[in-house]
Amino acid sequence: MPLLRLPAHSASGRSWRKQQKLSRALILIVLSIGSVIMVLPFVWLVLTSFDWSARLNIPFPPRFWPKTPSVRTYEAAMNNIDLFRYIWNTSVVAVGVILISLLSALLSGYALSKIRFRGAQLILVLALSTMMIPFEMTMIPQYMIFARLNLLDSYWVFFLPALNYAFGTFMAKQFVDQLPGSLREAGKMDGAHELSIFFRIYVPLCGPVIATMIILQFLAVWNDLMWPMLALNSTDKYLIQLGLAMFSYNNGENQMPSIIMAATTVSLLPVFVLYMFLQRYIVEGIALTGIKQ
Repeated sequence: MPLLRLPAHSASGRSWRKQQKLSRALILIVLSIGSVIMVLPFVWLVLTSFDWSARLNIPFPPRFWPKTPSVRTYEAAMNNIDLFRYIWNTSVVAVGVILISLLSALLSGYALSKIRFRGAQLILVLALSTMMIPFEMTMIPQYMIFARLNLLDSYWVFFLPALNYAFGTFMAKQFVDQLPGSLREAGKMDGAHELSIFFRIYVPLCGPVIATMIILQFLAVWNDLMWPMLALNSTDKYLIQLGLAMFSYNNGENQMPSIIMAATTVSLLPVFVLYMFLQRYIVEGIALTGIKQ
């Protein structure tokens, strides 16, 4: 009885599937290791914030379970740091910066994408070139300008620079480029003016890029320390990072690490809430980026 021979392509197919499984397993292992490396410092921060015995010194080597579990660290943080005022101040500034920068970026991105005019590419290149200039080079001139305008120690020092959101303009233009231009033509045929077309047709389609810009701008405001330190003098106007940095427990003689970690943990909650709320819009944006005219 003759032996059956398997086709060569069947063996090669099994080999290819093995390679695919092996590569996926390796990718999963690498990503898992990277995730653990990223998450461990945050887990240590949260657990140490409940360790009352760590209020004097950070234990070394680090331990991942509080030696003396207690919420007194959070009580001490709330009693010694005006945490909710700083969070409120930062939220007010973040909302203002987000609204101003979103309007500026979306309008300019729409104009550069759909309204054909001479010099559009030059304007985009000039706007993007400002991103190559580090903030440390413009910090002092910006401070002097606001000092001349008598706007220091006010939140206008955050709102006015938000008008120039070059990266947001670039993102908005790239996203609007992928939306059909026929929508604008249809709006023109119905007698709609340019702003009406922008707000009623294109803005509702820009949800994913809007969500991305909201997260980026919120994080930029929430993590900013250098500019608030220069521009704000009144303690009742401090933003969260400046308030935490200026906090000096017991006249600076003892920083009490676990109490500072408790305050830091509380300050991170709004960031996590915003990200968890907006992450699904960003995921939806990955599919929407495939729209072509």
